[in-house]
Amino acid sequence: MLIAQQKLKENIAEYVLYMYQVEDIIRAYKFDLDTLMEVYVQKTISNSSFTSSYREWYKDLVQKMISQKIEKSGHLLELQEILMEISYLHNTLINLTGDHKYKDIFERANPFIEEFKDRSNLKEKNHVEIAFHALYMKLLLKLQGKEISAESEEAFDAMRMMLAYLAKAYGSMKQGDMDFLQN
Repeated sequence: MLIAQQKLKENIAEYVLYMYQVEDIIRAYKFDLDTLMEVYVQKTISNSSFTSSYREWYKDLVQKMISQKIEKSGHLLELQEILMEISYLHNTLINLTGDHKYKDIFERANPFIEEFKDRSNLKEKNHVEIAFHALYMKLLLKLQGKEISAESEEAFDAMRMMLAYLAKAYGSMKQGDMDFLQN
């Protein structure tokens, strides 16, 4: 909960990836709030005075996931909205503002995104969503202790740089510091 709040303020890309992980943790505990709290959350809380806040946060997420029918797969509507905003920003930087630095970063990442798209079941997803899914897959591979090839690392790094640029631009946009009419 506290980590999510911090990431939401500081880095939207890290927030999205963190929330993907939280969704999967909730699924792993089969939406059983008591077990989730006892086995997982209690171990991660540094101060027990936060226990009730964490319980309410996870309870809210469990209820949302069930009501949004994403028990097996999918993402919370609030995450989908953020992804849509980031996707619009991506398109704006490429097509409206002509941000040359971002275009270069995207051109480097795009072949890897297209390859990941071809190898996955994400054919209907846009470039931004595919990059997020790829980096989440990398996180899962690392958590499982699996080795990542140099070629895959290059692809992940290109997508990471793209999302990092978008995260910074998203933060500027949300603070009102971005002028879309300036090149």
